[in-house]
Amino acid sequence: MNGPHPRPGAHLPWSALRSLLFVPASAPPEWLDRAAGRGADALVVDLEDGVAVERKAAARQTLGAAVTALADRGATVLLRVNADPVLRALDLAASPLHRLAALMLPKVESPAHVQALAQALDDAGARELPIAPLVESPAGVLAAAAIAAHPRVCALGFGAEDHAAALGVAPTTLALAWPAAQVVHAAHAHGRACWGLPASIADFRDLAGFEAAVRDARAMGFTGSVCIHPRQLPVLNAGFAPSDDELDWARRVVEADRLARAAGLGATQVDGRMVDRPVVERARRWLAVGHRSADGR
Repeated sequence: MNGPHPRPGAHLPWSALRSLLFVPASAPPEWLDRAAGRGADALVVDLEDGVAVERKAAARQTLGAAVTALADRGATVLLRVNADPVLRALDLAASPLHRLAALMLPKVESPAHVQALAQALDDAGARELPIAPLVESPAGVLAAAAIAAHPRVCALGFGAEDHAAALGVAPTTLALAWPAAQVVHAAHAHGRACWGLPASIADFRDLAGFEAAVRDARAMGFTGSVCIHPRQLPVLNAGFAPSDDELDWARRVVEADRLARAAGLGATQVDGRMVDRPVVERARRWLAVGHRSADGR
């Protein structure tokens, strides 16, 4: 590696990323340039489903320049590699690993899948590069806690369309709520971010439906989501950010906690409700995400 790779906002933890926009690695340079200014918290350069099989080799040839250009513009850049080990080795060989914030690994069904990529990164000299596994099948959901426990994992992603396809059903809330919840709980149990929705992200024209899915996802415990179109970014950035009322509550909670600790108390109250450590942690998280929103990052 030629130097330290960027972190998702050396300013904030992974859970503060609200919106991650997929960008096909085969996209023309001008398209990539526009993507960097769309307001996504992170860009995911995609070598997997976003690139046709016959175009993957050509996409790898321009990958280094694309990632470098995006990183030079200050973007937090992830790379989604292919699940197939042969294709993934080619992806890694073509990647400027030192300019990436993390690698996104699709179709993960066991910790062994994560370990295989971690070993490949170690061999390439990228020992500190985090991995974001995508859980996209029933087998992956059942192994989600073990996957999240791997030390290189920074976040779990939930693949709604792939999961529904594995079940042979449409990506409805009824089909996806339970597996999505399992992934969320596995991620939080190990202190990881969790990206996704209990719904499809494919119909970028139905912003009302997308907004409803984002509300459900945040209420469920997802910390952000990937998306496929710039139209979806404002919905994600607003939906995964605390409201003005929530931020006001969070500020009052943090201040009440400060005064309580100064008085030697372990708990206090705000608006007639008890405030202790878990409540304060939630308030601090909302303030961190709210700060990012205010900065337009």
